[in-house]
Amino acid sequence: MKALRFSQFGPPSVLRIEDIPAPEPQEGDSLVQVKAAGLNPSDYKNVAGNFKHTTLPRTPGRDFAGVVVKGKHEGAEAWGSSSTLGIVRDGSHAEFVAVPEDTVWLKPKSLSMAQAAAIGVPYITAWACLMNAAQIQPGETILIVGAAGAVGQAGTQIANWKQARVIGAAMSSDPIPGTVVVINTKIENLPERALALTGGKGVDVVLDAVGGAMFEPALRSLRRGGRQVAITSTGDPRVSFNLVDFYHNRSRLIGVDSAAISPQEMAEIASQLTPGFETGALEPPPIQIVPFENAVDAYVRVATGKANLKQVLSFLADRIA
Repeated sequence: MKALRFSQFGPPSVLRIEDIPAPEPQEGDSLVQVKAAGLNPSDYKNVAGNFKHTTLPRTPGRDFAGVVVKGKHEGAEAWGSSSTLGIVRDGSHAEFVAVPEDTVWLKPKSLSMAQAAAIGVPYITAWACLMNAAQIQPGETILIVGAAGAVGQAGTQIANWKQARVIGAAMSSDPIPGTVVVINTKIENLPERALALTGGKGVDVVLDAVGGAMFEPALRSLRRGGRQVAITSTGDPRVSFNLVDFYHNRSRLIGVDSAAISPQEMAEIASQLTPGFETGALEPPPIQIVPFENAVDAYVRVATGKANLKQVLSFLADRIA
C-alpha cells in the first residue's frame, strides 16, 4: 500500500510517499481502507518532533474515514480518530490503517467520506472541553478564544446546539458563524469587552484555544465562579496571572489534552456528536480535498498557516467530493 512516511523529525519536506505492507490488525483492532484522512495541526507538529513518545519510522495522521474491511463494523462506511495514531502506531495517512475498534464509528449518512474525515480531532476536542470538562448549560455565555480555528468553530457549533451564547475572540473582526460578536484581540481589550458584553458580570466559560499571551486576559474575562478550559499554548508555554484575583473570583481552571482522551471516551463523544451531524445541528468545516500524491503540499500549507480550508487527503477525490 502507499503510505506517507517520515524517518526523521523536521519540516514537511522530511515526508515521503512510500510503498509498504498493509498493516495486520491485532486482537481488538479494525482494519480500515482509508478513503479520506483529515490533516490537523497536531500532525505536522508530530512530524516536527513535538511529541516525545513518537517512534520512527512512522506514518502520521489521526483522523480518517473509509470502509472497514476486517473487525468491528466490517463492510460498513466508518469514521474515526485515535490519539495513538501516528505516535506509537502507524496513522491514517495511508491506504489502510489498523486502529483500536473502539475508535471506529459508523459514518453519519449525511456526511461524505471527506467531510467525515474532517471532524475527528476538532469536534472530539471541542466536546471534551465544553461538555465533559466545563459542563456548559443552556443560557450560559461562552467565550471562545481562537474562535476562527478548527476547534473554535467546532466549539461554537456545539455551544449553539446546546443553547449557549457564544462570544468569539480572534485576530480580526471578521464575522464567525454562530457567534453573537467577535472581539478583535489585536485592537480590543479582551476582558473589558467581555465584561461590557455581559453587563459587567463576565462570561460563564472560556474555551482557550490559543494560550500564551491570551491566557491571562481570558482568565480575567470570567464571572465569579467561572470556568476556563485550556488546550494549548501558542508561543511561551509559561503564563502568569494574579493568584489573589484568581481565588477571590473563585475561578476554575481545567486542562484538556486531546492526545490523552481514551478510546472509550472518544467512542462516547462520537456517539453524542453523530445525532448533531445527522440532524444538521452540526456541520463539517469547509474542506479542501487534496489528492494523496500531493500530501506534502497540504502539510506545508497547514504548517505555514496558509491553509484557508480544512485539508483532507483523498485516495478517491472524484468519488467523495
